[in-house]
Amino acid sequence: MNSNRRISKEMIRATVVAATLVATITYVGVNHSKTVTEMPADAGATAGVVTVLNRTTPYTTTVSETTAGVVSVLNAPSAVTDSTVIASIEDSSVEAVADPEAAEWENRLMADVDQYLSVREDASTDAAVVGKLRKGDMAEVTESLDGWTKISSGNVEGYVSNDYCVTGLDARDLADEICETKVVSNTGGLRVRGEASEDGTILTAMAEGQKAILDTEAEEVDGWIAVNYYGKKGYVNAQYATVDTTYTTAITLQEEQEILAAQKKAEEEKKATTTQGAAVAASYDDVTLLAALIQCEGGNQPYEGQVGVGAVVVNRLHSGRYGGSIASVIYAPHQFGPAATGAVARVAAAGPKASCMQAAQDALAGVSTVGGCTHFHRADGRDGIVIGAHVFY
Repeated sequence: MNSNRRISKEMIRATVVAATLVATITYVGVNHSKTVTEMPADAGATAGVVTVLNRTTPYTTTVSETTAGVVSVLNAPSAVTDSTVIASIEDSSVEAVADPEAAEWENRLMADVDQYLSVREDASTDAAVVGKLRKGDMAEVTESLDGWTKISSGNVEGYVSNDYCVTGLDARDLADEICETKVVSNTGGLRVRGEASEDGTILTAMAEGQKAILDTEAEEVDGWIAVNYYGKKGYVNAQYATVDTTYTTAITLQEEQEILAAQKKAEEEKKATTTQGAAVAASYDDVTLLAALIQCEGGNQPYEGQVGVGAVVVNRLHSGRYGGSIASVIYAPHQFGPAATGAVARVAAAGPKASCMQAAQDALAGVSTVGGCTHFHRADGRDGIVIGAHVFY
């Protein structure tokens, strides 16, 4: 989880592991005027571990040379005086184990800004803007200059000012704070439980591939991942889920215009076709059953069409003429062919796909892309609301 991966900037970024250790320790006095980086290791050490102790805090380091190395202290102050060096450890073998993410993030960069950072054609504030590195976008460093860094991110290549960027592990820490982190279900029917226990109350279930928000404020429990799934906070078994952080990339000015145009069009279409009605109280079985019907009837259709199929069932339930429950409406005689043939039951048992589960939840929450329609048919010129291959009426 984000909170588990985040490492404080004040902590040491590496650990030293002694593979074998047969040591003779001698105490060497240190001139108080010398800094730690000036202290030579004992010339007799074949490979050593040197520990610098001031009056309060221990620091651990490694000797890099084979026979006589220079001490370099990890995360220690630039000068430590009034100290004692404990050296040397003879006949020892030492391996330095670095932060596993350090190499991965070595050449990565992120913009430490509220909205976006301009990416310019040349390393100058007077150069033309070729793109935008937004908050949460990640870039690869291709060249470092005085005050500027050349980056590559998505379809954007150019220069950004170092005053507004962080790199390496600092970029990793920033990404942990601001990038979207989701919990992805690796199996169908993953239970979201009220408590971190196999005996916990089942709040709902996630289809394979479906995502939930990682709940970083919840108590951490070994073997479980805290999630916020459509407003329901609970836990999922960590064996069947993956925590995934999404890193976006910079956009060109043309891509920005295309995104804005698409968003405007989507908002206009949503206002024209989507309505909000009364929600239906539904159990996990109801959601799964409705999602299975949606998959059978419209699993290959646009998402708006999938919600439309679910809305038809909800509209029928509200009408009172087809049954008094989700199951009775779906299994009403001579209404839905997949229900009569057993296809709905088979899909429900296997676990419906993610988009159909989400469409079922939206429909049960009162969302409708087809108004109050109670029927749909393959589009054949009939009057009604056409979405994909279906006409709703």
